[in-house]
Amino acid sequence: MKQQYITVEAEHAGMRLDKCLSLNVADLTRSAAERWIADGLVTKGGSTLNKSYRCAEGDRLEICVPEPVPLLVAAEKIPLDIAYEDDDLLVVNKPRGMVVHPAPGHPDHTLVNALLAHCGASLSGINGVLRPGILHRIDKDTSGLLIVAKNDFAHQKLAVQIKDHSFTRIYEAVVHGNLKEDHGTVDAPVGRHPVDRKKMAVTEKHSRNAVTHYRVLERYRGFTHVQLKLETGRTHQIRVHMAYLGHPVAGDPVYGPKRAAPGLNGQCLHARVIGFVHPRDGRYIELTSELPDYFVKFLHRLTPLQDF
Repeated sequence: MKQQYITVEAEHAGMRLDKCLSLNVADLTRSAAERWIADGLVTKGGSTLNKSYRCAEGDRLEICVPEPVPLLVAAEKIPLDIAYEDDDLLVVNKPRGMVVHPAPGHPDHTLVNALLAHCGASLSGINGVLRPGILHRIDKDTSGLLIVAKNDFAHQKLAVQIKDHSFTRIYEAVVHGNLKEDHGTVDAPVGRHPVDRKKMAVTEKHSRNAVTHYRVLERYRGFTHVQLKLETGRTHQIRVHMAYLGHPVAGDPVYGPKRAAPGLNGQCLHARVIGFVHPRDGRYIELTSELPDYFVKFLHRLTPLQDF
């Protein structure tokens, strides 16, 4: 096992231990944090703690990070659109409809299954058996660029960039209605929906800060084509923030209107640009993905406002 230490900062004082760990350990989910605590892997001053322990500012927590267990996910020869690859990482252009990692209801045919066939055992083990190499994810029906770490060194270095908000992630979307301003920022915390636990929402309770910058690219009758730059990367952040503004992403079955957008089978949201400092040599790399066919075809169905 690897030893890891964290010191609790003032902003996390009074927080439950499992939540504090999930916020301070790269890519650690709340449920995984609970398992580590239950297994006695988290201590303070040599004493084990339980998940309900309330952290205090200055607490020095010692974590015995467990070694990855043997991978139980099968490799599948699924074609990948690779935008960049070297010995440390690769960037994949994920198609709409592909799930990133196995989960209930999606045990196979995922990006992880395809990555195992392409990379073999050469993937970071930090994120466990179901998400090897996965640093961040995009929704099943969101297309675009996703970075994957091939080793723990690259994973840790890239995770720091994501945590420090120095990781460039720019999306494009078509949203309902017309935004009042040509550009702006949504600074609104995102957390689990208070009633529907399958959804996220803008909420002050049990939430994390979330910031999205938007810029209008083109206005259409009933819709707007926008560019969205993430400062943070919370679950469903763009979809929740645009719905919060009253302009949900076109085709979004969860946060959008019940009426379907014509010709869409899922949200019109594409991860267009990804930029990062290479973990090995310090080069800044920025990659851009062309808008996919479904996105372009939807734009062609719309009528630009200047044509009225």
